[in-house]
Amino acid sequence: MPRVKRGNKRLQRRKKILKLAKGYKMTKSKLYRSAKESVERALKFAYIGRRIKKRDYRSLWIVRINAAARRSGMSYSQFMYGLRKAGITLDRKILANLAVTDETSFANLVSRVRQALA
Repeated sequence: MPRVKRGNKRLQRRKKILKLAKGYKMTKSKLYRSAKESVERALKFAYIGRRIKKRDYRSLWIVRINAAARRSGMSYSQFMYGLRKAGITLDRKILANLAVTDETSFANLVSRVRQALA
């Protein structure tokens, strides 16, 4: 069986890990084994964080919509039910943006929701 020398591939893999560990302190940025552990841990947290960010933004949008709906004398759940009943298909991100930036159009939405609920 022929002898396999893995020098180049090994070096490339180690350089990739050490490049990702750039900015870490002490041995975590210098030594391969420590850097590999730190990078794997950081990538795991980054993966989890991308999902948590989606959750956090959705809850923020719900809080903003609820505040704007309550200013108009309606609860969040009534407002969302009325939107569905009126056939308005705006997502929470757009509704929260309207609630914060354009109160007149949000008031128009609330009036259309009231008509749909009546």
